[in-house]
Amino acid sequence: MRRYQEPDADNARWDGFAFRPGDVIVSAPSKSGTTWTQLLVALLVFDGPEFPAPLGELSPWMEAKFSPLEEVHRLLARQGHRRFIKSHTPLDGLPLHPEVRYVCVGRDPRDAAVSMLHHAANMDRQRVAELVGQTARTPEQRSVEEHIDRFIEGDQLPGWNLRSVAHHLHTFWQDRKAPNVELFHFADYLADLPGQLRRLAAHLGIPLSAQRARALAAEASIDTARHRAHEVAPAAKLGIWKDTSRFFRQGGRGEGPRAMTPAQHARYDGQLSDLPVAFVRWMHEGGSTASEDA
Repeated sequence: MRRYQEPDADNARWDGFAFRPGDVIVSAPSKSGTTWTQLLVALLVFDGPEFPAPLGELSPWMEAKFSPLEEVHRLLARQGHRRFIKSHTPLDGLPLHPEVRYVCVGRDPRDAAVSMLHHAANMDRQRVAELVGQTARTPEQRSVEEHIDRFIEGDQLPGWNLRSVAHHLHTFWQDRKAPNVELFHFADYLADLPGQLRRLAAHLGIPLSAQRARALAAEASIDTARHRAHEVAPAAKLGIWKDTSRFFRQGGRGEGPRAMTPAQHARYDGQLSDLPVAFVRWMHEGGSTASEDA
């Protein structure tokens, strides 16, 4: 496993975790659809919107330092239902087991970058610092253009930048033909959520009719999630959000490219020039990966 360590997360927290056959790991770069996918898995596991605990407890973020590691492992050990665990770690930094199902979700990095700007503004940094045992730092005030510049030019891995997002998704893309790995995309959720829910159910081995998929998909709309924010937003009980409902922001598609200057578009394309064309196309647009051999 490659080591990925940040101030608030460390993939070494997977060390010693006792997996069970059928466990699910939901992994994505931040602001790419992780929580949405966790909600979809929960709707499948519990066959409806009635969950026995908040989503953040049912599906904890393993790498996060917000809670003591022993507490997270004990919480998961006590769960009798099928377990599904949140991750922001690329596939090369996760424990690999043939009996575990891996679910990756991607999003156009440009849209994710704009979403992150709003996400950061809604975060209570003092509270986060308290939880991870650090001193809170006053964040820099940046314009959208400055924020996107930093995102494009950043080269820290891990970190929040174009390089790290593309690397994360590419590790899953490279193993997309493995029987226990499946890729999903934010754009496909927006276009046909019931259809993507059926894909997810098939990957997890859960029978799901088209009619039931439509009913469950209605429980995963942005409006429904916002209404249930205290139950489904990440770490909702820990007080890390200024407004928990604002976590579920209606970002949509295309706001990232529209916010970028021509010069930024050129630099952005240059940063991705060494990656397979088919992968970059999927990363931006979604769609089937079954026939992509590049």
